[in-house]
Amino acid sequence: MDALDFRAVMRQQAGAVALICTGTTGARFGLTATAVCSLTDDPPTILVCVNRTASAHDTIESSGQFSVNLLGDCHTELAAIFSGQSELNGEDRFTVDGDYWEKHASGTPRLSGAIASMDCTVTEQQQFSSHTLFIGVVNEGNSDEDVAPLLYFRGKFGEMTEV
Repeated sequence: MDALDFRAVMRQQAGAVALICTGTTGARFGLTATAVCSLTDDPPTILVCVNRTASAHDTIESSGQFSVNLLGDCHTELAAIFSGQSELNGEDRFTVDGDYWEKHASGTPRLSGAIASMDCTVTEQQQFSSHTLFIGVVNEGNSDEDVAPLLYFRGKFGEMTEV
């Protein structure tokens, strides 16, 4: 299967939208991702896939720390900014009006108002093709069950409707 056909197939899978962030105030980096999944619950561990050309990649690799912030349906603009659909890069992505960033105990960025946020320490990493798979133990996390999720489906951000 070639890359274009593969992307067309994978666009049929709806995914939760997350911001993977790293660094500390003044030197923060982040990206929009759907390649995030739980791995185990003992210890609490997640897997994230980050393109090696992403600005956050090298900081995750060198610091061994990252956060995962699951976005709510009110975060469409933020998802677009962190996916590179604006001129903003690095620290400038964290200064968008209306969004409030806090810190986890490790210093990684935590989005106030996210559905959930997890602070992670890299325990293993594996390069595969253009990406690095980072496995992270979750040090702390919080969630808000009153926030509806932001989803990505067929190349567009959208909201979930209950049936």
